[in-house]
Amino acid sequence: MTAAPVLDPQRTALILIDLMDRIVALPLEPRTGTHVLATAEQLAHRFRGAGAPVVLVRVERPSAAEQPPGSDLVAGLVRDGDLEVVKRTLGAFQGTGLHERLQEQGVTTLVFGGIATNLGVESTARAAADLGYGLVFVEDAMAAFTAAEHEASVRLDFPRLGTVVTADGVRLAAR
Repeated sequence: MTAAPVLDPQRTALILIDLMDRIVALPLEPRTGTHVLATAEQLAHRFRGAGAPVVLVRVERPSAAEQPPGSDLVAGLVRDGDLEVVKRTLGAFQGTGLHERLQEQGVTTLVFGGIATNLGVESTARAAADLGYGLVFVEDAMAAFTAAEHEASVRLDFPRLGTVVTADGVRLAAR
């Protein structure tokens, strides 16, 4: 991991993927979903305090008449002013209007956390890279179904797309 650049809160958004009860409760590695959630909540608090956008993404099954229990974001995670995005694909950009909403706010850099590292987070990040965003990945704000899947994304893929840091390494410039 490298040192994160100092991020401009007016041009940076925090993107948190699939922090839903049924997903946070899954057996995950290398840390539990509750650990990921706690770290994500701390990051969201810091971003909101700096005036930076917080985007909370959740998935819905497109062909299901009814979503499974636990399909809402974890209670208390969404705050006034946050952007909630519902995706129906692996990544959060396809068919959601997320890119347009970020552009309206002048966002050029995205900071990622969520579950699962190698699925929803990585898919969203790859699309973001294709759209020209700068990317920062918060390693300790993510987990996957196996430690090997998490590590492959964090050690092999993410460094090719952006900067990998820990939550303590995320630095937002003072306004």
